[in-house]
Amino acid sequence: MKKILQYLFEYKTLSREQAKEVLINISKGQYNEYEIASFVTVYLMRTITIQELQGFGDALMELCVQLPFESYQTLDIVGTGGDGKNTFNISTISCFIAAGAGQKVAKHGNYGATSISGASNVMEQLGYKFKNNADALQKELDEVNICFLHAPLFHPALKTVAPLRKSIGVRTFFNMLGPMVNPASPAYQLVGVYNLEMARIYNYLLQQTNKSFTIIHALDGYDEISLTGDTKVITNSGEQILTPLQLGKRLVQPQDIYGGHSVEEAAKIFLSILKGEGTWAQNAVVLANAAMALYATKNFTDYESAYAAAVESLESGKAYNTLQQLIALQ
Repeated sequence: MKKILQYLFEYKTLSREQAKEVLINISKGQYNEYEIASFVTVYLMRTITIQELQGFGDALMELCVQLPFESYQTLDIVGTGGDGKNTFNISTISCFIAAGAGQKVAKHGNYGATSISGASNVMEQLGYKFKNNADALQKELDEVNICFLHAPLFHPALKTVAPLRKSIGVRTFFNMLGPMVNPASPAYQLVGVYNLEMARIYNYLLQQTNKSFTIIHALDGYDEISLTGDTKVITNSGEQILTPLQLGKRLVQPQDIYGGHSVEEAAKIFLSILKGEGTWAQNAVVLANAAMALYATKNFTDYESAYAAAVESLESGKAYNTLQQLIALQ
């Protein structure tokens, strides 16, 4: 590692193969925590290259516990995190709305490294048992349209660096990797990114795949459709900027989508929204994200019909019933 660090300290970058090798060695425990911290710090001080990000992603996917779910044509709604906004768990709630609308969802998530409550924190609080058993996860997909994939159970390297990420408390390149390394290899992805540079990188990476993708970035800094301002939307076919009125019928204020001070509070917000007891602003934001994800599956002729399906899922109680049935299977 010392040679690699010296190389990087000279403002040089790693090739795809070098990046892959480093991350494989991290997962094998070949470096101590100080070496890993120094390595991660390099990428806090400069932008990661596409080659480096691809190499890190290659390593995680080579080492990960793979799931044979290709035939399900699953969807994932995931943000890179690291936007520093501490919103409630918008993408995870949106996943339940999508599942309630009939879409198979393989939600990939982790504990919060830069926020109070990541997807894994709130799912664990609600009673979900993390697992990497393919048969059990397939049963969840078959019976309730959704399963949850806790990243460290599938990715040894993520488990190794989890304490470091939490202690650093700022976004690292591991935030960028999350959406790239879902072990279920979803056919459709709605990916939220925290800045336009990451949007450009993801656009390039996802263009190399066969996936139908949609990348979103709220221009005021959120890694999801926040409805606090305009949102850049990038798909396989191009990009556009859409307003809160176009996406969610209303403008909301940042304080309206705050995630609370604890995991318990986050879970309480989560349940109230799925039960149909959320505020107008909370409902508008989750419906916009779920609608954009459903639209990305190409099963709807336009965004408005996808939005109507999201509304029906939430207001009919299907989204909440999906959560109840999933927890009952644990």
